[in-house]
Amino acid sequence: MKSIELFAGAGGLGIGLHGAGIRPVTVVEWDAYCCDTIRQNQTLKVKAVRDWKVLRSDVRKIDFSEFEGQVDLVSGGPPCQPFSMGGKHGAYNDVRDMFPEAIRAVREVRPRAFIFENVKGLTRGTFRNYYQYIQLQLEHPNVARKAGEAWMEHLSRLEKHHISGRREDLHYRVVARLLNAANFGIPQKRERVFFVGFRDDLGIEWTFPEETHSFDALLWEQLVDQTYWDRHAVPRSQRKIAPKIRQRASKLVEKPRMLPWRTVRDAISNLPDPERFPRRAAEIWNHQFQPGARAYPGHTGSLLDEPSKTLKAGVHGVPGGENMLARMDGSVRYFTVRETARLQTFPDEYIFHGSWTETMRQLGNAVPVNLARCVGQSVVGQLDL
Repeated sequence: MKSIELFAGAGGLGIGLHGAGIRPVTVVEWDAYCCDTIRQNQTLKVKAVRDWKVLRSDVRKIDFSEFEGQVDLVSGGPPCQPFSMGGKHGAYNDVRDMFPEAIRAVREVRPRAFIFENVKGLTRGTFRNYYQYIQLQLEHPNVARKAGEAWMEHLSRLEKHHISGRREDLHYRVVARLLNAANFGIPQKRERVFFVGFRDDLGIEWTFPEETHSFDALLWEQLVDQTYWDRHAVPRSQRKIAPKIRQRASKLVEKPRMLPWRTVRDAISNLPDPERFPRRAAEIWNHQFQPGARAYPGHTGSLLDEPSKTLKAGVHGVPGGENMLARMDGSVRYFTVRETARLQTFPDEYIFHGSWTETMRQLGNAVPVNLARCVGQSVVGQLDL
């Protein structure tokens, strides 16, 4: 199944969709470091990106009409800074808002389906009208914004068109949902908004895949049958669980049917501690110790025996709390790039180009690979019917 991948970043969404059987005919990304990361992995023959045709370009300069009839899917993560909880919240007034270009690509390519994702901040009450605006544009991409037309005026015109019931032109059935990556087996509490659409003439009825993992199932393994600790050979004296979590676990009457949330320990326990064993860590790509971590109110790091906090890129560099590990003894240290890649479910063979701050920015902006694969498999399953 062929696609166009926009705003590819370091490749998280695209690698996940590759795992679902989707092959891009072109991959578009503006950031030089992200392009270098992808190309460096191509030189290493990493299968997921080996055959990508990477185009470093401003998406606004691309004529997508040449791809009409050639691809099944348009996918991508339009830059999220305008809506990020940690950003400046410029939204539709932010020149980095690339949703209009994603919608233009759909209008010109007319793919059978599309998958776009963005940050949780897009669902904030402040952006409610704009969230609706994005969804209506994706449903009716040919009802394009006119030159000089204010976005609220365009929204009103879209609403009238939508209510009219006219579907004679290009139209998509769109489903949008906020997904928590932890509920799909990713060792990180990361919420992302996904917009998935199928061209109306296909007659496809679709919903998001069911969640597979739960917090309660993790609590059962940690506090009821103790299999979590036994699996990791953790002594009883080190099995620390917060009182409020114990209280929640006490209400469980039977073993949950879902799989347990994956934790930081699940993800990185077989990697040597880069601070204590630097020589062993140096033998692993992107696994060097980064000094300077400190905890302070509101920035206490991620606990070892829970999914990590949401990893972030930050407006002015990497934030202190989200990208730190809180050790059992109360000390903290930064996650290495490799550990962060594990938390984002990138394959170990995949390496990241640039300084620690730069690579952490790439990872903080990425879609968890396995979350993208899960959504992609569900979409491909419908298109293949």
